[in-house]
Amino acid sequence: MKTYAFIDASNLFYGGEKSLGWKIDYQKLLNYLQKKYDIKHIFYFGGVEIHNFDYDYQKEETVPIDKLENYLLDIIKNKNERLNEAQIFLFGKHLQRVRFYLRLLKFGYHLYLKPVKMYEQEDGTTKRKANCDVDMAFHLMKEIDNFDRVIILSGDGDFLPVLKHLREIKKEIIILSRSDRTAKEIKKFAGSNFRDFEYLRELLRMEKK
Repeated sequence: MKTYAFIDASNLFYGGEKSLGWKIDYQKLLNYLQKKYDIKHIFYFGGVEIHNFDYDYQKEETVPIDKLENYLLDIIKNKNERLNEAQIFLFGKHLQRVRFYLRLLKFGYHLYLKPVKMYEQEDGTTKRKANCDVDMAFHLMKEIDNFDRVIILSGDGDFLPVLKHLREIKKEIIILSRSDRTAKEIKKFAGSNFRDFEYLRELLRMEKK
C-alpha cells in the first residue's frame, strides 16, 4: 500500500511552539511517519515572508527558498545602515524560518511555500495570511493516482469535499491532527481513523539543548 503524507502547516502548527506547548523535531516526525505508515513522500504546505523578493506566481509553484535565503542575507549584510534594530531583528527572524525550510528539504520534505500577505481587517488592523488549503487540495488531486493511502496532517473542514471523494474511490484516509484544531465534520468523517497529534508529544518533541 503506497502511502503519502500531506501537512497543512497553517492549521496543524498555527501559533508554533507557543500554541503547541512543545517544539516539534521534524526529522523525528518524518521518521515516525515512515516507520508507522511506510510513507513514500511527505508534502509540506506553508507560508514564508519574502520582503519584496522577486517571486513569479505564474511560473513558480513554490518560493525558491535557496534564492530567498541569499536575498535576505544580502539585505542584512549590505543594507544594515538603512535598517533600524527592530527591522534587523525581523529580517533575522525570517531568515531563520527560511533556514528551517532548507533543513526540511534536506530531511526529504517536498515544500510548497506561498508568500505571506498582509490583509487589512475591518477594525483597521492588519493580519498576516498564507492560506494553503487550496494548494494542498490541488496537490492531493494531482497525486491521486500515486497513492493508496494518505495521511492528512490537518483538521481544516475545507478539505472535507476532497476527502469524501478520495474515500469514494477507495483511498484509505488517516487524519493526524490536533484535536482542538480539528473541525467536527472532519472528526466525524475520520471516525476511528482520527489520530490526535498531541499524543505524539513524547515521540516527536525536540530535545532541549
